[in-house]
Amino acid sequence: MSVLKIKDVSKIFANGTVRAVDNFSLDVADGELVCLLGPSGSGKSTLLRMVGGFERPTSGLMIINGEDITHVPPEKRPTGMVFQSHALWTHMNVFKNLAFGLKLRKVAPDEIKRRVEGVLDLVGLGGYGTRHVAQLSGGQQQRVALARSLVLEPKILLLDEPFASLDQHLRERLREEVRDIQQRLKITTLFVTHGQDEALSMADRIVVMRDGKTEQIDRPDIVYREPQTPFVAGFIGTMNLIEGTVSNGIFSKAGYSTPLPVSDGPAILAVRPEALDLTVANDNAQGKVHRVTDYGTHGLVDLELLDSTRVKAMVSHPDLFRAGQGVRLAPKAIAAYRDNAVIHRA
Repeated sequence: MSVLKIKDVSKIFANGTVRAVDNFSLDVADGELVCLLGPSGSGKSTLLRMVGGFERPTSGLMIINGEDITHVPPEKRPTGMVFQSHALWTHMNVFKNLAFGLKLRKVAPDEIKRRVEGVLDLVGLGGYGTRHVAQLSGGQQQRVALARSLVLEPKILLLDEPFASLDQHLRERLREEVRDIQQRLKITTLFVTHGQDEALSMADRIVVMRDGKTEQIDRPDIVYREPQTPFVAGFIGTMNLIEGTVSNGIFSKAGYSTPLPVSDGPAILAVRPEALDLTVANDNAQGKVHRVTDYGTHGLVDLELLDSTRVKAMVSHPDLFRAGQGVRLAPKAIAAYRDNAVIHRA
């Protein structure tokens, strides 16, 4: 059983003026894969490095299986970390890269051989032990980096944007493989990324971070369908965020209006492109088509409201729309926000 508890952790840099992580708390259950998701500067990598022992918290606790490891050095923690840059030793072959940490722990040679060969098979690199790192592709190098962490049999696996330097197709394949390995080993994992697709496809839960704090912690489907703040709504997937005013139960913005049963005042209307129906309108148009993109399986219509606010709508027949056409909008599902909180969802 491997449980990670992060309790009230903060990290302050630059003589106390930069708070990279701000009073952050999180429990990661045994065998769970939790993704830290956020833009650059949100504190996600700093937090991961503190779990791994490469940064020391200014305050707060890091606990693994009930043991306080806050001030334990990285080499003595039950964690394994995979970095974006691979960080492999280029003067060693694959076997020696993986065996190095085991030798430091004074593991017997026969056991080293068994564990290295076993983990290479696990990551799909059986028989690659004698290859030099320079002979490997980027994807193979990242598999070796993963294997180097797994061979130490850590209680907690830490992944710091491990696919960021790879091309899209390789990223997609590797994240599926890593998720399969994680589930097979049932290893508790904390994963950092700024890629929404990776978070949505791999995580059991997503922690959306902003300015060192938590915006929302939920299952991927909940984060996508029920974002709790305008920031989460705009950061996860594509979302139309329309700032307007509510008066007498009607939301209005530059000629566009829709019923919204909330109190009068400012509001932000949130509508996914796939939840926004369009119809061509010669009269009483609420907007006009700016561009139509045909993706084969669907189309994306980029349109403008009367004040040039840009909105996107997903359509099944993009051939029905063309630039300059007037359109009317009919949302099938909406959320509304005020003061950084949800005030309505339908």
